[in-house]
Amino acid sequence: MSDLLWDSVQALFDPDLMGALPDVTVPDTSVQDWQAMFDLVQSSGWAWEYWVGVEVRPLPSASEVLSRPADADAAELHVWPDPGVLAIFRPTSPAEIDFDIDLRQLQGQNGVDTLCDFFRVIGRCLGKPVTMAAEGDYDHPVLGFDPIVDRVVLLAEVCR
Repeated sequence: MSDLLWDSVQALFDPDLMGALPDVTVPDTSVQDWQAMFDLVQSSGWAWEYWVGVEVRPLPSASEVLSRPADADAAELHVWPDPGVLAIFRPTSPAEIDFDIDLRQLQGQNGVDTLCDFFRVIGRCLGKPVTMAAEGDYDHPVLGFDPIVDRVVLLAEVCR
């Protein structure tokens, strides 16, 4: 059974309402959590690429990525949890794992299920919540994985 039903959350998947790239966050993390995330990506079977600037490179350890100088080229970990669905992780701080995911790629019940599965796998791996907020509105998450109930739940009222 699905954690969320499309008919109940369709507004939260509207790029005009949420922004095309809502903000996804795993709060209160550490270098070890980032390493667990890197290990998960490499062992999951998901397609992925690690970019530094405009160059694809092998994925180094989390400690190497997070200790890069502030003026270094941007690092991004591109992950495809499902063909046609791209999540872009930006490892800039050990304190939180954040990434964008394109809502235009997550339409219908299949898109909701893909997002819930992705959040659930990450949340279970890290033992932490994974929340999604409208683009640029980190303080008001609308849905997320709750590790206490072990599922993705609504965190805000949905207007239809």
